[in-house]
This record gives sequence, C-alpha cells and structure tokens, in this order.
Amino acid sequence: MACPACSFDAPLDSVYCPKCGHRMSYPAPGSAPASNVAASATAAAGSPNAIDKLRADRPNGGNDAEVPLWEGSYSPKAMYGSWLLAGFVTLVALVLTVVLLPVAYLWIAAWAIAGILWLTFGVYYLIERYSIAYTLTSHRFVHQTGILRRVINRIETIDIDDVMIEQGFIERMFGVGTIRLLSSDTSHPQLHLRGIDDVRNVANLIDNARRDERRKRGMYIESV
Repeated sequence: MACPACSFDAPLDSVYCPKCGHRMSYPAPGSAPASNVAASATAAAGSPNAIDKLRADRPNGGNDAEVPLWEGSYSPKAMYGSWLLAGFVTLVALVLTVVLLPVAYLWIAAWAIAGILWLTFGVYYLIERYSIAYTLTSHRFVHQTGILRRVINRIETIDIDDVMIEQGFIERMFGVGTIRLLSSDTSHPQLHLRGIDDVRNVANLIDNARRDERRKRGMYIESV
C-alpha cells in the first residue's frame, strides 16, 4: 500500500506510514470504508419503518383530530304550523261561543277540540325537544334518543351516502325542516332529523363533512 504523502510502500495493514508517519487513507483489508460505514449508519438510523411511513404519508401527518362542527335538537320553530292550527281552532271556538251561545254542545265541543290540540302539540313538542339530540363532528354523526332510556348511535361521516332536505310551506317560511340521511350504516340506513333550524346550512355542514372525510381517506389510501 503506497503512502499518499511519501509514496513509501507500507504494509497493507498499516494505519500510519512507517517512514513519514502520515495516516494511511485506505482502510485495512476486509473492512468497509469509513465513509460507507458512516453512510450506512446514518441511513439505518434515519430510515422509517412501515408504520412511520404510513403516518408520514397520511394527510396531516396522521394527526387528524376530531373537530366538533354542530350540535342541535328539535327546534321550537318546527311547531309554528301546529301552534297556528291550534290557535285557529281556538278562535273558531271563541266565535261559536259568542254566536251560538244557546247551542251549548257546539261551542263546548269546539273548546274541547282546541284543548286537545294544544295538549297534544305541547306533549309532542316536549318529547321531541328533550328526547332527541344531534352532534356532528368531522368524523362522526352522533344522534341520541330517549328520555328515561337513552340510546346513542354513531354514524361515520364517510358512511353517509346522501343528504336530503324536506320542508313544508310554513317550514320554508321559518327556515326549519327535516334532514334525511342515507348511509351504509346497518343500524340506521335511513335517519330522519326532524325540526332542524337553519336546515340548509346544517345539511351543507353534514354534506361537506362527509366529502372532506372521503377525500382524506382517499388520499390516505393512495399514499399507502
């Protein structure tokens, strides 16, 4: 092995030149060059395993936090049509009381009908208002039902296939309505969200959440 400084023919296993003392630039036989060893060590330390690669390739680095988007329940506005009907029947009963005072059974029947309507609508509103709750996040749609016995069901937003809106004439006037969700969830393939205030914006939130989740999941699958 020739010394790079003085060209002295030194033994192959020499670390320093016997003549001038210069460090030999070539490794001993059978050993890997120092630069290659260092490069291999660096590559081994820096090479990610399969899990790290999947996390790195996943959108947001695998840290896709669940973000709350909306919470709601049955809106009082959904009862406006019912209250108008009960008020009209009450007005009719009042007119019959004044006009047909001698015919007692007619105005008594009208007041009875009005009272039954108010009571029925009031009970219906209380049941719907306090037995139903909805929560939408970036990952899931959660709906809770029941007063004494609570049932909580979750639908992944990626499983929601379609979002539809149903509104009557009076409901359109006050911006409320029913949202119908079609999903691949086996327990609730169809879910009706009744009495939703600001129904169009809520439907858009649900639709955008499912689209975003499908887009993220599609990007993740492609990266894998």
